[in-house]
Amino acid sequence: MSYVSSNYWHDAVNKVATDLMTFGYKHVVKPHFVFNHTPDAAHEQMIAFCAATKQIQPLMWLLRETLDYTDPSLETEAMGLHFANPFGLSAGLDKNCEMPVLLDNAGFGFETVGSTTSRPCPGNARPWFHRLPEYDSMLVHVGLANAGSESVMKVVERAWREAKTMQLSVSIARTNDELTGDLAEGIDDYRISMERAAGRSSMIEVNISCPNTKVGEPFGDPDNLDKLFAALDQVDRPQPVLVKMPFDLPWEQFRELLQVLCEHRVDGVTIANLRKDRSGLEIPRDWKGGLSGSPTYARGNELIRRTYREFGDRLTIAGVGGVFTAEQAYEKIRFGSSLVMFISSLMYRGPQQISVLKRGLAELLAADGFEHVSEAVGIDA
Repeated sequence: MSYVSSNYWHDAVNKVATDLMTFGYKHVVKPHFVFNHTPDAAHEQMIAFCAATKQIQPLMWLLRETLDYTDPSLETEAMGLHFANPFGLSAGLDKNCEMPVLLDNAGFGFETVGSTTSRPCPGNARPWFHRLPEYDSMLVHVGLANAGSESVMKVVERAWREAKTMQLSVSIARTNDELTGDLAEGIDDYRISMERAAGRSSMIEVNISCPNTKVGEPFGDPDNLDKLFAALDQVDRPQPVLVKMPFDLPWEQFRELLQVLCEHRVDGVTIANLRKDRSGLEIPRDWKGGLSGSPTYARGNELIRRTYREFGDRLTIAGVGGVFTAEQAYEKIRFGSSLVMFISSLMYRGPQQISVLKRGLAELLAADGFEHVSEAVGIDA
């Protein structure tokens, strides 16, 4: 069988498999196996499923053969790394690195594990999640629950070295527990995790913007952020570093933080974290947490556009928030995102969403005459 006919056959199988999985998830899996459980229970079941099935090699082979859509136009370079495609899972779902094998075989370009912290962290009181299907959103109040970076980084390093095509990033954050202290303690907390992560993943994401912690976001202050990265700059690490930015800051304050980051060993920014402002949304007051998904889309895109216009020659942008369609991913790219991440659409649309997004983006690029996704980055900024 020639390469062309083999590729055509694989593409046809992928299209059929993706359509079947889309139908099955919408009409069977989602109503009867996911949404009939609380969001917390469904999350735990999904992580357990990923941990169990990654050991079943025939299943992983079948997943790659049917679900992994590939197209040369999707390959890209960012921060010195090669990505098979620009799509990744954002931090916040796979806290202890249980999902890389499954995501790699499903065809993700990268995954961000964590956030993980220097000490094991129990997180906030449950419930951690509330579904808001009318807004294509989840209300998230986990509070950085994870097994601690000493343990997590061992799993990350092994998954990174064994990955077939997927790049692996790890997000580090400040421990959210009863031992949380002053600013110096917070800086030391980050430094410990940075040292543990050095040389053990494709990328490191420094999360300065978790909205669900005891001490809030002290590193959203430019002076504090400068002190943090003055310390982190001293850590010898070969990976590129991104910073996960806060969502709700006015542009001038957001811009100040970017200016500080440009003075340090930072290669990119993730725009942005969860939305705290609930204006215009009907949400029970006793439901705690930050908003994911569609409520973050428009403002997130504006932050991406402005960041690319002023800092695009210095900082690589990973856009996250409200990506449910290929058109929405493409808009983030055209505004300046070299990489695009999602979580909520995976929960609401199903695991085949990665294939839907990749195929759709390849078609949009071809329709506009782009040979590679990198050519579209920032053209509307």
